[in-house]
Amino acid sequence: MIETKEQLERQLATVAAIREQIGRVIVGQKEIVEQLLWCLFAGGHALLEGIPGLGKTMLVRTIADTVDLSFSRIQFTPDLMPADITGTTMIQFGGQGETTYRFQKGPIFGHLVLADEINRATPKTQSALLEAMQEKTVTVGSETHALPKPFFVLATQNPLENEGTYPLPEAQLDRFLVKIVVSYPTKEELKEIVLRTTSTTTIQPEKAADGEAIVHIQQTAKQILVADNILDYAVNLLMCTHPAEADAPESVKRYVQFGSGPRGIQSIVSLAKVRAFCAGRMNVSFHDIEQVAIPALRHRVFLNFEGQAMGITTDRILQDVLAAMESRR
Repeated sequence: MIETKEQLERQLATVAAIREQIGRVIVGQKEIVEQLLWCLFAGGHALLEGIPGLGKTMLVRTIADTVDLSFSRIQFTPDLMPADITGTTMIQFGGQGETTYRFQKGPIFGHLVLADEINRATPKTQSALLEAMQEKTVTVGSETHALPKPFFVLATQNPLENEGTYPLPEAQLDRFLVKIVVSYPTKEELKEIVLRTTSTTTIQPEKAADGEAIVHIQQTAKQILVADNILDYAVNLLMCTHPAEADAPESVKRYVQFGSGPRGIQSIVSLAKVRAFCAGRMNVSFHDIEQVAIPALRHRVFLNFEGQAMGITTDRILQDVLAAMESRR
């Protein structure tokens, strides 16, 4: 519980310090960094999608360097097996010929886990993350092992490659709090990237927070107030992603096959609370809901065949939903 204004100010200063240290390494991408921080402080997982070379992996590594948490990287490939992620039981032989069994932890046992190119692994291997992302535990045989706290999975995928990839199933996509689309840098940002990466100077971020500080910020964010009318607005927004909803925009009724499930509204509210906290407010506004809606829902709305054939994007659908909601607010 936050008891004093000084405690709240210290936490906001920690958030600002994390932003500053990330900005020392990452050029631009302020919106992407902000969405990742929302996810971090909401205690969820993020899926980053973008073409190669945009710094997705570097961004995740920089966050790991900025917060004092253990870091694991898993490079997903078609031959990766579930035990390569979760770990396996090892047999040990003693000096008298006796045998003992010891669980060897896999790379999933880290505070911050980078699942690089997650869609390159087979569905069997992808499923090894399901329990970890939802229950924050790993079950091997008859034993269940708790993962460290806090625990985050930050996954990346390339939207251009289809050959040799396995699209994530809807159930797994739903376990990501946000899906972040990493955009191409501007001309000025490209110049700065070249200057930073081709010089002899290597910039290293400093530690700005530890795991305990992150957990305290997560607990504070959960205390942010959500008024009934704000919550009703968020619920109505979610319902408008369903084609059977009477108030849904025409584009939803025409192009959407399935709208977002209940995890969508949980994600919207959790992210909106963090956004309000990061702005120094103790209550969620309509604008908070609108700003977090697209990253929270873009991977939870599924187009029908006509929508896919027409090249419609879920972002466009969600923009139509937001426009319709704003006109009725």
